[in-house]
Amino acid sequence: MPTILLLICSNIFMTAAWYWHLKGGMSKPILLVIFISWSIALVEYCFAVPANRIGYANGWTGAQLKIAQEAITLIVFGGFMVTVLGEPLHWRHLAAFGCIMAAVGFLFAGK
Repeated sequence: MPTILLLICSNIFMTAAWYWHLKGGMSKPILLVIFISWSIALVEYCFAVPANRIGYANGWTGAQLKIAQEAITLIVFGGFMVTVLGEPLHWRHLAAFGCIMAAVGFLFAGK
């Protein structure tokens, strides 16, 4: 459970680092945007690195850690896309999420 919670925190910060500037920030100088994004990403790494170390130490494979992170990323980004960017959720987003969740199922099956 700590692995999942840390990955969720990590993804919230990384989504913010990568996409915060798209909503109303296009007038900011790119070097400023990069500096701010790197600052946010530093916090993300403080969650991601322990998440992966804890997960790996508890028997998760590298592939399981990565696919779990991807599934969490889609959930976090979906919420960000709708609430911050104001973009609609489409059936294709749900279908893509379903494919990722199937991949999660394949990698964790029999574990």
